[in-house]
Amino acid sequence: MEDGFADLIDRSNAFFAGLAANNTRDWFEPRKDDYVAGIRKPAELLADLLAGDIARKTGRAVTPKVFRIYRDVRFSRDKTPYNTHLHLMWSAPGATAPAWFFGSSPDYLVLGTGVMGLSGPALARYRAFVDRQGDALAAAIAAAERAVGAEVSDWGPEPLKRVPKPYGQDHPHADLMKRKALALSAPLGEGWRKSGLVPAINARVDALMPVWRLLDGEFG
Repeated sequence: MEDGFADLIDRSNAFFAGLAANNTRDWFEPRKDDYVAGIRKPAELLADLLAGDIARKTGRAVTPKVFRIYRDVRFSRDKTPYNTHLHLMWSAPGATAPAWFFGSSPDYLVLGTGVMGLSGPALARYRAFVDRQGDALAAAIAAAERAVGAEVSDWGPEPLKRVPKPYGQDHPHADLMKRKALALSAPLGEGWRKSGLVPAINARVDALMPVWRLLDGEFG
């Protein structure tokens, strides 16, 4: 069922494909008003609509965010000025609470959840969580993979090459233990056009909910 957001995805894909080929201020500035009206504003509406859905499903209020198109290039070797994707996020209060995220570009269309950029005590807490509940977490990830093709995302810091001490290198969940962030993302596939974008996203929220609940129980 069409919900009006297919145009957003189609327009943003066309726009970001052009921007990727011409990532300069000279290309973007004459098209800035089109970006704001045709992509940024509808994306804000989508983020607001889904914030209500996610809050009802999780029982937690979330704050929607549409990420800026402008890149922070201060500490990056890549000095291209603009992001070439549309990213949204819904976060609950708390520095380590698991968030929901949506990503759209000419190369992907995904909905995900996870805890990002863990460090210090939060990272030690994550490792203890994996040690204690790794079986349940792995089972929830596997169920989401079967249901909607979800997979552990490579978003976030690079994983360690070895299992950190005091855990052994033969830990049954070594891959999860090496991570400094854990995000699970599910592709929407082409079927979203039949259901509508919002129902397709909500279906992925439902499928990823067991993973979110485990993370929220520890970090929420």
